[in-house]
Order: sequence, then C-alpha cells, then structure tokens
Amino acid sequence: MIGGKQTFEISMEKNRFYENKGIRLWAIALWLMIWQVASMIIGEDIILVSPIKVIVRLFELVQTKVFWSAIGFSFFRIILGFLLAMAFGVVLGALAGRWRLVKDLLEPLVQAVKTIPVASLVILLLFWFSADSLSIVISLMIVFPIVYTNVITGVKATDGKLLQMADVFGLNGLRRLRYIYVPQVMPFFVGACKVGLGLCWKSGIAAEVIAIASGSIGAQLYFAKIYLVTADVFAWTLVIIVISVGFEKLFLWAVRAATDKLARG
Repeated sequence: MIGGKQTFEISMEKNRFYENKGIRLWAIALWLMIWQVASMIIGEDIILVSPIKVIVRLFELVQTKVFWSAIGFSFFRIILGFLLAMAFGVVLGALAGRWRLVKDLLEPLVQAVKTIPVASLVILLLFWFSADSLSIVISLMIVFPIVYTNVITGVKATDGKLLQMADVFGLNGLRRLRYIYVPQVMPFFVGACKVGLGLCWKSGIAAEVIAIASGSIGAQLYFAKIYLVTADVFAWTLVIIVISVGFEKLFLWAVRAATDKLARG
C-alpha cells in the first residue's frame, strides 16, 4: 500500500493539473483601453458601448432584485447540469473504459450529442422539457461527452506495470481504484472540468436565450437585445464571465483539496 501512496503522490506532483497561471492585469488594462478608444471612435453606444458605461450600468443592475434573482435562477440550473454531467461521465466513462461492450453501446448516443448543434438540440428538447429546466438538460448533455471521453482515455492510459504491481501485492478493488486509477485518471478528469465549465455556461445561457426562460440571465440578455440596450448585454456578459471563472477556481480548489486528502490518507 505504501507503493500505491507513493505512486499517487508522484503522479500529482508530476502533472500539476490544478495550476493556472492566470491572466495578466496589464493585458486586461490594455484591452480595456483598446475597447474604450474603439467606442469613442465609433461614437454609437448601440454598436459599441464604452467599458465605463458598462461598469456604471452593472452597478445599477446590482442594486436591483431582478439581478440577483436571475443569477440564482441560472446558477442553480447550469451548475446542477454540470454536476450531473460529472457524475454520469465519471461512472459511465469508467465502465466504458473497463468493458468494451459498454463503450460500443453508448458510442452512438455520445456521437449524436457531440455533433448536434446546440440550437437544434435546444429546439428539440423544448418538445419534452419546460423552458425553466432546459438549461439543466443542455448543460448536462453538452458536458457529459467531454467528461465521458476523458475518463475513458484516462482509464486506458493507466500504466499496465502498476496494475501488475497491484496484482503482486494483492490490492483489492477499492485500493486499486484509490492508488492507481484515481491518480492516473485525475489529470484527464480535471482537463474535462476546465473545458466543461466554460461550455456549460455557454450552452446553458444559449438555451435560456432561445427558450426565453423567465427570470433567467438568458432572458435578460434577450430583452436587452430586443430593446437595443447594449450596455445591459455587456454587463450581463461580464457577470457570466465572473461567475464562470469564479466557480471554476472554487471547483478546482475543491478537487485539489480532495485529491491531496486522498494522497495523504
């Protein structure tokens, strides 16, 4: 078992999957300046509103009840879809990576979900789901193939020599999972999470816009576009970015904490 723990720790140290260099502040400042200058040159807020006006409008929205209600509505549903995709992707991906029959059975469905455009998928799902719950289903369906395929790749990439060592030392199923499969699959899983978190918000908000889900961020974007309130479109887009990035960092921190605890255990 000591060898298994060492293998886990070495794998975590080697991959450093949770590190993120981040975005440089000077780069953000430069692009904001370019945005401001472009807005001043165009001189039409409907076409391109300035970043200053967007920030002012954002502070106005923050003081309204509708703002926080829309955030709560969309956050709960999109993140729920993401977490369900994580659960289904890990379980089914592990089974498909272990048994070819499961992979062959699921492959047509996975390929169909991967290739159908989000807009078409939203319209189809509106026949079966309400507009309020659509972002849950869309987020789940968009993220699931990413997690599923990455977990399969991780399972298949597991070092055969480690498995042979596990047989020699008589590691049972749970210990084998903990000390061999988890550290081998984890980098692929976290990579899927990083991609999936961005896509779940893009697809979830797109579903809300198309379905005009009442009380959602997507509905606010739709009405801002209808009434040509460009500042609102930018303000809500900024909110989506902040929430998405913030949750990604929180989620990856939780994954790091869990894996560190597992390695020490």
